[in-house]
Amino acid sequence: MGAMLSKRIIPCLDVREGRTTKGIKFKNNVDIGDPVEMALMYYENGADEIVFYDITASHEKRDIMIDVVRKVAETIFIPFSVGGGIRTLEDMRDVLLAGAEKVSVNSAAVKNPEIISQGAAAFGNQCIVLGMDVKHVGKSEKIPSGYEIVINGGRKYMGIDALAWALKCQALGAGEICLNSIDADGTKDGYELTLTELISSSVDIPVIASGGAGHPVHLRDVVTTGKADAALIASMVHYGTYTIPEIKSYLDDQGVKVRSTW
Repeated sequence: MGAMLSKRIIPCLDVREGRTTKGIKFKNNVDIGDPVEMALMYYENGADEIVFYDITASHEKRDIMIDVVRKVAETIFIPFSVGGGIRTLEDMRDVLLAGAEKVSVNSAAVKNPEIISQGAAAFGNQCIVLGMDVKHVGKSEKIPSGYEIVINGGRKYMGIDALAWALKCQALGAGEICLNSIDADGTKDGYELTLTELISSSVDIPVIASGGAGHPVHLRDVVTTGKADAALIASMVHYGTYTIPEIKSYLDDQGVKVRSTW
């Protein structure tokens, strides 16, 4: 490994019918604002990228999200990705044409892994993010890593080993992995470091850690111990507990290389 690349700090906005929302372990969502305004604030505060998840993701409402993507693309000048309900090459194309840099596929890839290779061939590996929702289930013959892929908001266990799946999707052409621990999601008790380190050490593509951030020390731990390339944050900034400059300044003090906001 050569010079350490800057660790990216990436706010995540869950969007339901055009509004930003937040839940705990995927439940009890409350409205917290306008995604375009929030994206602008995070951009101005030094976010390196932004992730949007369309949690409505039903086909009829897709146009609302495309509209949000278009407005965001006109407003901020850092990369952003869009996930949630992306099932086809056409869905990917719509989002990328509206101005997103990357698309994230999760359940759709589990059901049809070819979507990754098709997307990578059509738009380039760098545009295709594999979203993984993972639960710790204990090691078994079927799940040797002890971590299993789940879909449908953490409800449906797929009998797929998380590590094997990460390696398979990298081979298919995914350019990045967004690794979400459902056990840690929304808890604010810290990222799942064992899982993150396992996946980060095993793949050659960047890994964004997701689920559990509540304090800047959690970001430090996940990019050092967990070896993640980037940290996804939500509650800790959405509710104003911390600002991105505070988080980056803390990481800088801790010897973690970040892109400066000062």
